Amino acid sequence: MKRFPTIIFLVLILAVQYPLWFGKGGLLRLHLLESQLAVHKDLNAAQKQKNIAMEAEVRDLAGPSDALEERARADLGMVRQGETWYRYPAKGNHSPNTGSQ
Repeated sequence: MKRFPTIIFLVLILAVQYPLWFGKGGLLRLHLLESQLAVHKDLNAAQKQKNIAMEAEVRDLAGPSDALEERARADLGMVRQGETWYRYPAKGNHSPNTGSQ
C-alpha cells in the first residue's frame, strides 16, 4: 500500500507535464512558431529591400526627365525625333550560319 500514493503522485506529475511539452501552448509548439517567425522575418527583410529599390526608382522617374528618357531608351528602344538608331551584331556573330558543317 505504500506504493499507491507514489504511483498516484507520478501519474499526476506526468498529467501536469504533458500540456507543457505537447499541448497547444507547449514547448514543441513554441519551437515551431519561432522557426516560422524566423522564416517570415527573412521574407519581410527581402521584401523591404525590394520596396526600397522600387521607391528609389519611382523617385527617379518622377524627378528630372533624364531618368525617364534613359528608361524609355533602354527598356522600350525609343529614340528622339531626328535620331538614327544603329544595331550592331554581337561580337563573333557575323553570319547567320554559325554551326559546323
